[in-house]
Amino acid sequence: MIQTVGNHLRRGLASVFSNRTSRKSASRTDSDNMADGESYRNPTEVQMSQLVLPCHTNQRGELSIGQLLKWIDATACLSAERHAGCPCVTASMDDIYFEHTISVGQVVNIKAKVNRAFNSSMEVGIQVVSEDLCSEKQWCVCKALATFVAHRELSKVKLKPTVPRTEEEKTEHSVAAERRRMRLVYADTIKDLLANCIIQDDLESRDCSHMVPAEKTRVESVELVLPPHANHQGNTFGGQIMAWMENVATIAASRLCRAHPTLKTIEMFHFRGPSQVGDRLVLKAIVNNAFKHSMEVGVCVEAYRQEAETHRRHINSAFMTFVVLGADDQPQMLPWIRPQPGDGERRYREASARKKIRLDRKYIVSCKQAEMPLSVPWDPSNQVYLSYNNVSSLKMLVAKDNWVLSSESNQVRLYTLEEDKFLSFHMEMLVHVDTAQAFLLLSDLRWRPEWDKHCRSVELVQQVDEDDAIYHVISPALGGDPKPQDFIILASRRKPCDIGEPYVIALRSVTLPTHRETPEYRRGETVCSGFCFWREGDQLTKVSYYNQATPGVLKYVTTNVTGLSSEFYTTFKACEHFLLDNRNDLAPSLQTL
Repeated sequence: MIQTVGNHLRRGLASVFSNRTSRKSASRTDSDNMADGESYRNPTEVQMSQLVLPCHTNQRGELSIGQLLKWIDATACLSAERHAGCPCVTASMDDIYFEHTISVGQVVNIKAKVNRAFNSSMEVGIQVVSEDLCSEKQWCVCKALATFVAHRELSKVKLKPTVPRTEEEKTEHSVAAERRRMRLVYADTIKDLLANCIIQDDLESRDCSHMVPAEKTRVESVELVLPPHANHQGNTFGGQIMAWMENVATIAASRLCRAHPTLKTIEMFHFRGPSQVGDRLVLKAIVNNAFKHSMEVGVCVEAYRQEAETHRRHINSAFMTFVVLGADDQPQMLPWIRPQPGDGERRYREASARKKIRLDRKYIVSCKQAEMPLSVPWDPSNQVYLSYNNVSSLKMLVAKDNWVLSSESNQVRLYTLEEDKFLSFHMEMLVHVDTAQAFLLLSDLRWRPEWDKHCRSVELVQQVDEDDAIYHVISPALGGDPKPQDFIILASRRKPCDIGEPYVIALRSVTLPTHRETPEYRRGETVCSGFCFWREGDQLTKVSYYNQATPGVLKYVTTNVTGLSSEFYTTFKACEHFLLDNRNDLAPSLQTL
């Protein structure tokens, strides 16, 4: 595929990219100016380097994950406080996948910076790299995203916005809004999925004589919060609580496998309330389920002030996944677990559901765009993450700095971008219509055949929620192919989170069991496309369309890019006429935007 794209580009675009100007040349000039002097560094960036000593390690001579979590939290907190200018507390931590262990004598390099600030909270991105001082080799250990809240004298603080400058910062800043949206609905999403997910287990068919009772793995431990465990306001460090949680979870996992387990994943969790110096923290852990090569341990943290207190405050709950590595560093087989009737069986089945959800989330949210298949199966367990990936992929494409102006005709501009194995194009024009109106008119794909001759018909298959819908699109045959094409498209729309941000309509292919490929049509796919709408003034909108070309339409795309066809311009001008002709039809709907 890469050769195909490269050959097309060399034959068709060699003359196009010569003497063209980038739409972001000004920003690149700024970068060049910075390169002449001191290199640019994000003002919120904090770096920490720690030499791993024997006192930091576990029984295998590897850095304790609990100690690493403390260092991660401290670095992220310093970055957050650098931006906020006041004390900050940990509010939540997204999924963390530990890719490598760290041995004694190696160096841990942690880098943290604020990706985006909202009203009183901010997202901090963290990267952890291990370094072998003798061989000079480095490994990526994990990446993490933490949310911090700024506090001053028991009140929240209104944070100043971050100003992204580099392409990476602009991408993270834009996608942070989508990640925040996912966090806010995370608890309800998990609750709904667990309630509706059909779990197939073989509890009845297993040989109970070879199963470990779950109760044997139960652990309860109490910790007294002392001044070294807290910040200067007396609030317990989130990293310290996470370290205590990792400790009891490791003990519970060890009681099942009778070996030294390795922590591989910590699932997204939120701190439900604060803890202060003088609190007693009760940490409880139990193995919820054991799969073939991994096990899930549930951990709960409660707090109380005085021994006579009967009411305990729920501070946090988390789920951690462990494996047992053999001499060849491969996961070993684990014994089955026998849950207790009632709550134990509920936790057992919920752990199976969470495993599927976790795998879906890691696969869809964490993998790189180039590694994503063109079409991903649509399922209730992954719909939130597919929607996230759909919008964030488009936002990442929009944030690219190296778009090149290829041509301009009738006030419509065509930009191109060659990167990795994708050729992307971007159309842009100004339309005298209200921005929210343009967003509404183009967000329902059923109207698209009125202006796009490449859409013969569009059927709404499923209205997933207010912002997401799935359509079946049929288009005419391309490039001499006798069969027309059809697409199963997920359309995800988003309203701006802040002033100056665009309305977004993101489109990508999905697969549905109810709409399989048929002999009548050739199934087409799109990996990333969609519209962005910027408000340029009263009744004036900049409309931009983006598309990452797949091999099936590459020849058609390069024909237009090289000027051998004007279909792009004709279609985009037809879109402008459609918006102008219908700009007064949805006035009542604007009140909801």
